[in-house]
Amino acid sequence: MVQMSSRVITSLSNDTVKAVRALHMRKERDETGLFVAEGLKNVIEGIDTGHAPTILMHGPDATDHPMMRKAVDATIAARGQVIEVTQDILAKVSRRENPQAVVGVFPQAFVALGDVAAGVAHCVVALHRVRDPGNLGTIIRTADSAGCGAVILVGECCDPYSVEAVRATMGSIFAVPLVQATEDAFAAWRGGWTGSVIGTLLSAEVTHSDATYAKPTVVLMGNEQQGLTPDMAALCDVNVKIPMRGRADSLNLSVATGIMIYAATA
Repeated sequence: MVQMSSRVITSLSNDTVKAVRALHMRKERDETGLFVAEGLKNVIEGIDTGHAPTILMHGPDATDHPMMRKAVDATIAARGQVIEVTQDILAKVSRRENPQAVVGVFPQAFVALGDVAAGVAHCVVALHRVRDPGNLGTIIRTADSAGCGAVILVGECCDPYSVEAVRATMGSIFAVPLVQATEDAFAAWRGGWTGSVIGTLLSAEVTHSDATYAKPTVVLMGNEQQGLTPDMAALCDVNVKIPMRGRADSLNLSVATGIMIYAATA
């Protein structure tokens, strides 16, 4: 067993427990600049990419895990809190009946749009008004898998640091630079982009596999209901379609974005 300098909390009414639970609300995340990552694997992923927890909560059983010492040391080095809590507290904090044995609270880390330059990677993903946190988290994970340089959230998007989105990233929330931009700021930034910008439209005549992707490529995707708006489609060098060969007339946004990412990075 790893010996750890943890203080013990057993009360659901403890102020720290209440503060961590409150991070399920976007208003609280926006005000504090913090978010919750569940599971020791995700906490270690954060640490390995230079993000230390401000709070590390763990159940008593987690102390036997060989990676806990690393998580504890990183938290203490960053002057964070290491707290042992009950299973009931972990369930309340996670809002799950079978919670992870470790929960980390981390600072959010957004990157400025101006820092995303053509030399940063061979592909960048831009999402306009994406609404579903599960889709967003899956796209962030896919972007990480393909080595994309950033995910740009254009306009009013769902929060990438919501618990649902973070869960869907499977740790990639720490690995992919995230950017928030207004439509006007994105349009101005796109004017200086030296590669290609590719969008998807149902009305497009060119298929995604036949298009020319001048690298570096921005893959620009619209939201789940409307797809790309005319203003966003106009920013693209070419708009393409993904052929529908069965009865379904559309794809889930995260699936379509994954197809486009790998077409652009092939």
